[in-house]
Amino acid sequence: MTLTALQLRTLHTRLLRWFDRHQRDLPWRADRDAYRIWVSEVMLQQTTVAAVVPYFERFMAAFPNVAALAAAEEQQVLKVWEGLGYYRRARHLHFAARLLVGFQGTTLQDDPAMWAMMPGVGPYILGAVLSQAFERRLPIVEANSLRVLARLFGYRGDPREGEGKAWVWAAAESLLPVTRVGDYNQALMELGALVCTPTAPKCETCPLKAVCEARRLGLQAQIPPPKKAKAIVAVQEVGIVIRKADRILLCRRQANSGRWQNMWEVPHGPIRKGESVEEAAERVARVLTRFIVKVGSVVATIRHSVTHHAITMTCLDATLQHGRFASQQYAEKKWLSMDELTEYPVSSPQRELMRKLAEAQDTTG
Repeated sequence: MTLTALQLRTLHTRLLRWFDRHQRDLPWRADRDAYRIWVSEVMLQQTTVAAVVPYFERFMAAFPNVAALAAAEEQQVLKVWEGLGYYRRARHLHFAARLLVGFQGTTLQDDPAMWAMMPGVGPYILGAVLSQAFERRLPIVEANSLRVLARLFGYRGDPREGEGKAWVWAAAESLLPVTRVGDYNQALMELGALVCTPTAPKCETCPLKAVCEARRLGLQAQIPPPKKAKAIVAVQEVGIVIRKADRILLCRRQANSGRWQNMWEVPHGPIRKGESVEEAAERVARVLTRFIVKVGSVVATIRHSVTHHAITMTCLDATLQHGRFASQQYAEKKWLSMDELTEYPVSSPQRELMRKLAEAQDTTG
């Protein structure tokens, strides 16, 4: 399907008029501040709007501008981000803030080449920030706008990969208006979130229904095709709550440790086939910390998911017997009181474990 110049102008007018009337009141839409837009867009990657709002407000309170973020320590940033997940986003945001302040000073500028060099800034973040903050005529494609574009043009391939991915970016660019580019990009995403939903789209209330090819063909349910499902892999882990007197061992992962790098945790690792949870606890403690421990009872069972892995972590109490800390996985260790555990950035499953430990202490104490 090819839109005429008149159809294109009509599309822009109707979509922007709809957006002006129906857009959600979100904190990052209060102004066109590039920093606030950037932080919100990074947070919104792989995370819902409802989940992001309180984190965005907390982050802005802690780091109200790019200078404040650049001046912060990474551990501070990770702590404020704690619970939002995908922590590489926070590390990239922090490092990029330092680079941008070094290159541009404390006022973020309309410089696509500079932004494109920043860690964590791909085509989507580039287009989202520069179009909204500076009216740069750049497209954006994310889950919601991708669905709108595929249905609008009646594209039957998979727009998430290969030729389909190239097609959808070209389609997004072909529809860009001359003015209000930032609002248009937001409107496209908002339409996908509120009207052109994955299932049961509200076609009768859609401002683009007159030119939507999928609606004309009755293919809304088939376009875009469903994501290819990945098999869920069950993983059994053991976590060891190692105690020395009234202190608990917390370790910081290496900066190059992949998932949860530079964050804190109790030692944990996979249970081997044929191994009891107690045997696994002794082995994991020894391998990761070089500590010899006396294993006690189960204190918590934590279930969580990472990509297509469903992880069950059985956590055991353990008492330090002897040994000197040494680790390839952990950069450092601390012996902390229960109150001090809350001061360090940890992953969501680790925070759940610490809540359960605190509850158990309150019950017995």
